[in-house]
Amino acid sequence: MDTVTDTHTAHELGASRTFWELVERRAALTPDRPVLLQDDRTLTFEELRSGAERTAAGLHAMGVRPGTVVAWQLPTRIETVLLAMALARLGAVQSPVIPFYRDREVAFAVRESGAAHFAVPGEWRGFDHGAMAERIQARGVFEAYDALPTGDPSTLPPPPASGTDVRWIYWTSGTTSDPKGVLHTDRSLIAGGSCLAHALHLSSDDVGSIAFPFAHIGGPDYLVMLLLYGFPAVLFEKFALPDALEGFRKHGVTVAGGSTAFYSMFLAEQRKQPDARLIPSLRLLAGGGAPKPPEVHHAVVREMGVRLTHGYGMTEVPMITMGSPDDSEENLATTEGRPPEGMEIRIVDGEIRLRGEAVCRGYLNPAQTADAFDEDGFLITGDLGHLTGSGHLVLTGRLKDVIIRKGENISAKEIEDLLHRHPGVGDVAVIGLPDPERGERVCAVIERPPEPSEPRATPESPEPPGPPGPPHLTLAEVTAYLRAEGLSPHKLPEQLEVVDALPRNETLRKVLKYKLRERYSGTVK
Repeated sequence: MDTVTDTHTAHELGASRTFWELVERRAALTPDRPVLLQDDRTLTFEELRSGAERTAAGLHAMGVRPGTVVAWQLPTRIETVLLAMALARLGAVQSPVIPFYRDREVAFAVRESGAAHFAVPGEWRGFDHGAMAERIQARGVFEAYDALPTGDPSTLPPPPASGTDVRWIYWTSGTTSDPKGVLHTDRSLIAGGSCLAHALHLSSDDVGSIAFPFAHIGGPDYLVMLLLYGFPAVLFEKFALPDALEGFRKHGVTVAGGSTAFYSMFLAEQRKQPDARLIPSLRLLAGGGAPKPPEVHHAVVREMGVRLTHGYGMTEVPMITMGSPDDSEENLATTEGRPPEGMEIRIVDGEIRLRGEAVCRGYLNPAQTADAFDEDGFLITGDLGHLTGSGHLVLTGRLKDVIIRKGENISAKEIEDLLHRHPGVGDVAVIGLPDPERGERVCAVIERPPEPSEPRATPESPEPPGPPGPPHLTLAEVTAYLRAEGLSPHKLPEQLEVVDALPRNETLRKVLKYKLRERYSGTVK
């Protein structure tokens, strides 16, 4: 198929009512084309369909029925995708759990979802998930790593016909309280994935990559893209650079990414050999999940020689806006792209509110649902931003990231974007800390940049060992730099902390500012 035909077909497939209908329609179109690549293994679209059906039959024999809740905590593997699609074939309700979560978070998710079955990988990367399942007294525990339950597909009931029933429970990462269970339908996830796919202008000639946990909301987002356009993705059970580069190069990956932290990791590797293409086949980095400083965008384009498109999404709405490769460089660097048709964005007192098919149905807790939507049915995001004349969305921060110093509102993101340009800054988080005189004081927490030969932080090892880095920046140097950049004096940081690594979550590597507030709230500068 050429790109035009692919796009037309992709839009038709995007109208599928359910995930399973989408799987079947793609398998009928291109049965022998690969969909998943992992190490030396390949799974075709037809093998995805038939393998998921056999697994569905095995699950059915275990008692899984339409509406049965099945939680799974599995790494990014071919078997994980097969299990997810088997549950979609049955019309079960699945609750993915990030594989790095431990007893407290997992027990909460399994209990609150009412899971009747819980799939685990056994012992994985030095941790016994089966033993944890026993400790938290999970029901119906079974291993789903190298092997999956199988059975005769002729025993299966008809596939689900409705795409608007709640069939997915995703979990927000949580901050200082328990995570929230986010309710999604097949249609809301297909709508989110369609936004991503159509914005990126991909074709069947592309090769994608999933280097983040498939249990993240981005997992089905990406799978929808593969099913719509009929191209494969390389799965990485463990993502760490430079080790993962072999997989990108071997399979000729053309599209990579995940989030801003992933861009920075690729960029750091590129800088080790600036005269050689890091991944020769790569043409596009794309992602979302965390703010993208303009300087990171420009550095990637300049030094890696690829396009970078960034989007805006959240667990409640997997894809809200997405940059497109044919956007102007200015829009790609400074905005989060445009919303797809059907996504309504309303700005109320600077806050972003959303309504559309990709928006979740709410939360497991009805009280949380009531608080999350306004009287017109718009989801209240807590994010701040504005729309440009061209319809592109600009994020300016979060409500909780507005620092109120002596009655003046200060955007943390404005200061962060400026500091990202400084060569002595690897990454930065600006927070407000309680202050008896000013209400809040501005604190900049800077992650020092690595030396060219220094091991990089990875999603698994956020604080790599290494020799001492360059001398730390001082508060005086930081404030002098920001003054020279034109920052108003009342916004200048009054406290500076320099760390080897900022605290991040285990999925898309978002910086956990609440941990920084907890760490430094008691300090007085």
